Amino acid sequence: MVRTKSIKLSKFELGLMDALWKMGRASIREMQEQLPEKRRPAYTTVQTMVNRLEEKGAVRRVRKIGNAHIYEPSVTRKAAYRRLIDDFLDLFGGSAQPVMAHFLEAGKLTVEDIRALENTFRTAQGQRQAGPKET
Repeated sequence: MVRTKSIKLSKFELGLMDALWKMGRASIREMQEQLPEKRRPAYTTVQTMVNRLEEKGAVRRVRKIGNAHIYEPSVTRKAAYRRLIDDFLDLFGGSAQPVMAHFLEAGKLTVEDIRALENTFRTAQGQRQAGPKET
């Protein structure tokens, strides 16, 4: 996998990547057909964007069938979202507190979400305290 710190994806690129993550491997036409029909861009637009994603290292060509190239993701959904969230938090000085407070005030954070976060926090704390594993 490519180091994601250098890969920044736009909203449209994330939409294409989402289609590719769901399919695993796909041609440009297949990716285009996965986009919402109401606002589906032209084939050539998708082709241009896939070429840009390839230049960024987010996708790679894995084979060719006839005239169609088949692509697969080079980055995981988790890595791409992590970069997006890190960039977003940078707008708040790196602090998640204002974002979490907004989620709570807007009713977008449930008790179940908080419990899941607590479990994730405890697991992460346990891993940090255990230190790196010897190999």
